[in-house]
Amino acid sequence: MTTTEQPPQPPSSPLTVGFDLDLTLIDTRPGIKAAWEVFAAETGAEIDANLVVSRLGPPLEQEMAHWFPEEHVPEMVVRYRALYPTYAIEPSHPMPGARDAIEAVHEAGGRTIVVTAKNGPHAELHLAHLGIEPHAVAGGLWAEGKAEALRAHGAQVYVGDHVGDVRGAATAGALSVAVATGPCAPDELRAAGADVVLTDLTDFRAWWESYRG
Repeated sequence: MTTTEQPPQPPSSPLTVGFDLDLTLIDTRPGIKAAWEVFAAETGAEIDANLVVSRLGPPLEQEMAHWFPEEHVPEMVVRYRALYPTYAIEPSHPMPGARDAIEAVHEAGGRTIVVTAKNGPHAELHLAHLGIEPHAVAGGLWAEGKAEALRAHGAQVYVGDHVGDVRGAATAGALSVAVATGPCAPDELRAAGADVVLTDLTDFRAWWESYRG
């Protein structure tokens, strides 16, 4: 585990910790790749599913725009999302330490929320399938837009793998805890302003206990 400067001490009231979903809590790459491959076969489009899963984080609409003209993106998003529950849920699995990170917060009397760019219903399917139970899920939010849900739930900490997550935490006035398990390297996360950088969520409990004092 590596950190930047010592984070501020938390308030005495129960903490709320937000988590990103893709490549933070759940490795959705196997399922997303399978869904994109079926989607490509059905639409006849030439899509590099490996490239798609190498840059997870931003909203689906942004990825879809790499493969279809702008005017067809909304229609293609609808078609892809119709396939998603059948092909993307079963192959996906928890990231190392994900369950323990959620449990660590709950054991301390804290609340957990998932704030993700993925649409809410699909995020909830992933979490239910794996038995990961946050107190709330907010979908369809990306980067600075994540601050909307973080503020609404009073989140003091936000954990994510992307520089967009770092920006979302900063916009919400939350402590940014970054995990280097997604497309962004540790130095990139630090440069974006992450307060803490962890190798992965297996380091979360030790950091959390230190943070809580």
